[in-house]
Amino acid sequence: MNDSQNDVISLTVPAEMAGKRIDQVLTLCLSDYSRSRIQQWFKLNHVFLEGNNPKPKEKVWGGEVIEVRLQEALAVQQTENWGAAQDLPLNIVFEDESLIIINKPAGLVVHPGAGNTDGTMLNALLHHAPELEKIPRAGVIHRLDKETSGILVVARTLAAHNKLSQLLQDREFTREYQAFVMGVMTAGGTVSAPIGRHPKHRTKMAVLPHSRTAREAVTHYRVERRYRAHTLVNVKLETGRTHQIRVHMAHIKYPIVGDPVYAGRMRIPANASPEFIEGLRAFKRQALHAKTLGFIHPLTGEYQEWTVEMPEDMQELQSLLEQDESLHADQ
Repeated sequence: MNDSQNDVISLTVPAEMAGKRIDQVLTLCLSDYSRSRIQQWFKLNHVFLEGNNPKPKEKVWGGEVIEVRLQEALAVQQTENWGAAQDLPLNIVFEDESLIIINKPAGLVVHPGAGNTDGTMLNALLHHAPELEKIPRAGVIHRLDKETSGILVVARTLAAHNKLSQLLQDREFTREYQAFVMGVMTAGGTVSAPIGRHPKHRTKMAVLPHSRTAREAVTHYRVERRYRAHTLVNVKLETGRTHQIRVHMAHIKYPIVGDPVYAGRMRIPANASPEFIEGLRAFKRQALHAKTLGFIHPLTGEYQEWTVEMPEDMQELQSLLEQDESLHADQ
C-alpha cells in the first residue's frame, strides 16, 4: 500500500481475499478509515479498480490494483462558505505530526458560517497547517461556542481524524470545564436530560424529555467553590450536544453567569456594592471555560491530557466574587 504523497492510496488485493467484495477489502486493508467514509468514496466515484469505478459489491479475485484518490475524495470543502487561509494568531498548547491542541479565546469563532465568513480559527489553522485542506472539517474534531474559551483538538492526518472521531463517539474523551453559575449549589450531581432544537426559538436548544428528535445528553458537575450568590463548578461532559452545559445548568436552575441566551435575569446578592454590580453587568459572555482535554493519542496509543487555566476575564470575575464574599464575611 502506498499513500506517500497523501493524495492516492494504492493497494494490490491480497490473494487470501479472493472472492470478497471490494468494499470489504478496503475495510479490512484500510483500518484507519471508517466504513462510512469508505462508502462515501464509492458514492463520489473516488475508488478505482484497474482504472475503472467499481460498485461496492463488486468481487475481486486477488492481484487487482485498487486506488483511492484522497485529494479528490477527502478534500475539505473549504471553498464558498469556508474562505481562505489567513495569517491569524493561534494559541497552540501542543502539536506533533498527528494533532494540534489549541487554547481558543472567547470571541473566536471555530469555523466560518453565517455572519462569520472569515477571521475564524479554521482560517488560521489552514494558514498554520496547509495540509488540513485534505482533512474533513479541516481536522476539527469538536467545537466550542464562540464565547466559550478553552481547549480543543485538531487532527492533522486522516488516520488521526478517524481515530479521534471514534474516541469521541465512544465517549472516551476527557472533557472538563469550569463555570460560574448563579445560585449557591449544595452539592454536585449529574444531569441526564435529552437536548434538542427549541420548538419555538430555532437558534436555541432545550431539554425536551418527550421529543423523538432530542438526543441523549449527560453532564456531571461538582462544586469547586461557593460564594454568596454564585458557585464555581467543575463540569465533566459524557456527551457533547450543542450548548449542552449551558442548557443543563439552566435546566436545574443554576444558569451560567453572563449567558445571553439561557441565563435570564442577573442575580445580585443583598447589600452588594455598586462596584460588584457593575462588575457583574460588565461580564457579557457565558462564564464557561474548557479546562481539560484528554484522550488516547492516535499515534502512540498512550493517554495524554492537557489543562489550560481560566482566561483573564474569568479570573477577574472570580476575584470580584471573592471580594464580595470577604466584604460580607462578618455580616
